[in-house]
Amino acid sequence: MDLEPPYYAVIFTSLRVDDPDDDGYGTVAARMEELVKDVPGFLGIDSARTPGGLGITVGYFRDEESIAAWRGNLEHQDAQRRGREHWYERYSVHVAKVERSYRFERG
Repeated sequence: MDLEPPYYAVIFTSLRVDDPDDDGYGTVAARMEELVKDVPGFLGIDSARTPGGLGITVGYFRDEESIAAWRGNLEHQDAQRRGREHWYERYSVHVAKVERSYRFERG
């Protein structure tokens, strides 16, 4: 993903609870990934999860207003509540302004 700085990165790091029944987690996660695409100023997303349940998702946004719009989305807020109640042992959120970005691709 080639984005022209400056932009913002919202870094969500989580540890899932050890529960073989995900109680709809996969469905809700897929819905959130689709829903965020409708937020004006949303630029993209990267995500990874280990077999042990550690996950890192980075959402990219043009500005802080875009982040606030996502944070204020009612369906997103409901997913956050469900995450605290059922899916996550712990999580953290970091918001960073990206001033410089570069990449490598073998090719």
